[in-house]
Amino acid sequence: MLVGGGPQGFCYFDHQRSREGMEDQDRSKILHNYGAQLRAMVDGDTEVLSELLTENFTLTHMTGYLQSKQEWLSQMRAGHFVYHDAQEKDVTLEVGGDTARLVGRIVTDATVYGSRANWPLQLTMNFIRTGGRWLAARSEATTW
Repeated sequence: MLVGGGPQGFCYFDHQRSREGMEDQDRSKILHNYGAQLRAMVDGDTEVLSELLTENFTLTHMTGYLQSKQEWLSQMRAGHFVYHDAQEKDVTLEVGGDTARLVGRIVTDATVYGSRANWPLQLTMNFIRTGGRWLAARSEATTW
């Protein structure tokens, strides 16, 4: 970021402000991805959801079951996972270089294999920057 005029009218580059600005942009992009995932889940939009996740994305359910991206999205399309609502309660985010860790607490109203319930879920998610985009690489759901 160029700021002010230095001696003899020269501009100088403020590396600290530039780094902070980039970190703010990264945080904003990751939080946008997370929110878009929640919306896509509730909308049942597996195409949008797929675009927000890496090809090798995995989801560990609160039961401990490890599921691939392809299996999860396929089961959503088949109606085995129907998300009716996802209320965001809290989110923390740590960004370091090209990786980030987000911990989000939500209350999810979902029908899973025919049984509908509300679950207070904590999603611990790993994000990576790839091709200039932030994508979720891993998510682990536990209750809180």
